Amino acid sequence: MGVAGSGKTTVAALLAGRLGASFAEGDDFHSPANVAKMAAGHPLDDDDRWPWLTGIRDWFAKELAAGRSAVVPCSALRRSYRDLLETAGDGTAGGDVTGSVQFVHLTGSYALLRERIQGRAGHFMKPEMLDSQLAALEPLGDDEPGFAVDITPRPDQIVEEALRLLGEPAGAPATHAGTEHEDH
Repeated sequence: MGVAGSGKTTVAALLAGRLGASFAEGDDFHSPANVAKMAAGHPLDDDDRWPWLTGIRDWFAKELAAGRSAVVPCSALRRSYRDLLETAGDGTAGGDVTGSVQFVHLTGSYALLRERIQGRAGHFMKPEMLDSQLAALEPLGDDEPGFAVDITPRPDQIVEEALRLLGEPAGAPATHAGTEHEDH
């Protein structure tokens, strides 16, 4: 999880590979209307986000029910969004692995985030939308499953730190679902 430019997709793909987990791009769960809205420079509202987040949650639940770990980059900016995503592992959405969802919050300076967004070609997220994401961001609470990782190091180093914090031995497959969420 994290705001635009934090490297969610890159880190999530690497993390999924290291964990031997299923991977789905969070942006692929957006409706065409959501993508068009963001491409026009307009932030999504909760009416736009809830169906998108529910789709991600349902995909997670199916993966968990099949006994597979899964990783999805999605910013999950608000606690209420993370609360919904967490239900993938509580049995209500078809998942059956209580406590299985973990959030890896990728954090970095405003200058670094903006620089990364400006350097992306062809992405629907516009640099000016970073401010609205930062304003909406509710960092992980102490009682939420997960942890923060700084994005300053190289992606492979970020993944190593995430694996360490997840309690995964280097190179070992995971026995739970890790999450990184992208929510614009």
